[in-house]
Amino acid sequence: MHWRSGWSTVLAAAFLLHGCYYYPQPVAVAVPASTPGERFERSWNAAAGAIADQGATITSEDRGAGVIRGTRGSIAVAATLQTLPDGSIQVKFNTSGATDTDPGLIHRVSESYDRRMGR
Repeated sequence: MHWRSGWSTVLAAAFLLHGCYYYPQPVAVAVPASTPGERFERSWNAAAGAIADQGATITSEDRGAGVIRGTRGSIAVAATLQTLPDGSIQVKFNTSGATDTDPGLIHRVSESYDRRMGR
């Protein structure tokens, strides 16, 4: 009889321990938001890099005006950056000149920009 009561105590303890497992909860980590200036700088670097990625030579940069200009052969490439009221950065690319010699250039510059921005 003593053996049976000891066995039932062990079984009861096993059932109780089985229900006591603690599942750790993930901890939220606060990531500081980037400032509009930091977002502009990142976009600026990505735009200039995208133009260079496609073989264009940067000929001028005017951060105050938000304009980067370059050339690839007889094609002029430009990026215009503007900080919008919500703090986001709008980037526009355009080409001019003999664009018929490389009609896909503007598309490739845009794709390079997206890659550099992690999109």
